[in-house]
Amino acid sequence: MCYLAGDWRILQRVDGHRWSLDDLVTAWVGVTAMDAPPGHILDLGCGIGAVLLLLAWRFPAARCIGVEAQAVSVDLARRSLAWNGVSGRCAVRHGDLRYPALVPEGAVFDLVAGTPPYLPPGTATESPRVQRGPAHIEHRGGVEVYCAAAARLLAQGGRFVTCAGGRQAARVQAAAVAAGLAVERRRDVIPRAGKEALFAVYVMRRAGEADAPRVESSLVVRDARGRRTTTFGRLRADMGMPP
Repeated sequence: MCYLAGDWRILQRVDGHRWSLDDLVTAWVGVTAMDAPPGHILDLGCGIGAVLLLLAWRFPAARCIGVEAQAVSVDLARRSLAWNGVSGRCAVRHGDLRYPALVPEGAVFDLVAGTPPYLPPGTATESPRVQRGPAHIEHRGGVEVYCAAAARLLAQGGRFVTCAGGRQAARVQAAAVAAGLAVERRRDVIPRAGKEALFAVYVMRRAGEADAPRVESSLVVRDARGRRTTTFGRLRADMGMPP
């Protein structure tokens, strides 16, 4: 049981997949992308529910659904929802996000989030630890299948926020176009001053609804001496993280 946002907690295995920086930044970018509080939120491949919980905490009136294929992660996410007292408005469904029958509500979601794995099979050594392999290796597809699902489920005017590896901008752009989406915003995330971007977070909308694309200033997490930057400190505070 670990701290997450405000007085909310998240259950995660010591020997399994744990919530991380990409979850936090993706949720924060999703919050900042919205013109008004969303009524319905969907988190694709929600894992143990970190992004789902952060968005549910930040938008206390929203109804939230997570979709996750790993049974152990589904169990942990459901238990976290219950512990935080939000099972009445938040739920996690066990299944593959590629199957439309799992979310029969259709295009009603004002905000869709997703933190897909972004290592194609064969490009990295897979961890033997529970949950970790599918959380990093694209066994069920990568950003392309997430974009396709988001395009199917976004409400008119809705936003899709997702992340990808720091060198995958061209791949994300192609995935968006193939799904009928357009990248509206991109923010690179640099773990420490002087390093390359570790990953980037993207905001997409339907192609006919998106504003002109822009690349926002990079988020630097730590300065050259390893201290959290002021910008990252503000982000943590915005998302209710403990100091």
